[in-house]
Amino acid sequence: MPSPSRTTIPMGKMTLEDGNALLIVDLQRDFLPGGSVPVAGGDAIVPVVSRYLATWSAHGMPIFLSRCWHPPDHCSFRARGGPWPAHCVAGTPGAEFAPGLEIPAGAVVVSKATEPDREAYSAFDGTDLDGRLRRLGTTQLFVGGLATDSGVLATVRDAIERGYTAIVLGDAIRAVDATPGDGAAAERTMDELGARLISLETLGL
Repeated sequence: MPSPSRTTIPMGKMTLEDGNALLIVDLQRDFLPGGSVPVAGGDAIVPVVSRYLATWSAHGMPIFLSRCWHPPDHCSFRARGGPWPAHCVAGTPGAEFAPGLEIPAGAVVVSKATEPDREAYSAFDGTDLDGRLRRLGTTQLFVGGLATDSGVLATVRDAIERGYTAIVLGDAIRAVDATPGDGAAAERTMDELGARLISLETLGL
């Protein structure tokens, strides 16, 4: 169920147009229930994300998926004093995209947090995402995935700082909520930064 604190900016029915790119953040096995860093309800957004992916594909618009692609000794792991159990180690089943996620041909995968001593929550951090988006003429970046209070928030913040209009897929995000309320706080922060929150209904889907 959506958080009661979520603020949706009325937009009417949106029309997808040139300059609209879709980015799905870290929708990987280790972040789903049963994974090493499970996000409650993370599996529930898979069919919703697949509908967004299909829509963008049908319109011939750019699609990106980010993934954590950690080395085995990544600095975020508890074995090295980090906050998280080992997760999304490159080439392991836990780093694979969610089962049932229907990824169209031509979607671009962006790997992040690939260096042992560097953390990267944002899909922009240490990747070529910004350059790719600019070459495509992207002005609006639609962002969904996991998790609201980590990768999604960091990515939206970086997108706005780089001059993109950030639009959050409110029905295709879920939070870790390591501290209860973290997800709602992240949504408020994105709203305050100027991001807009939409849903499949907003797009008339």
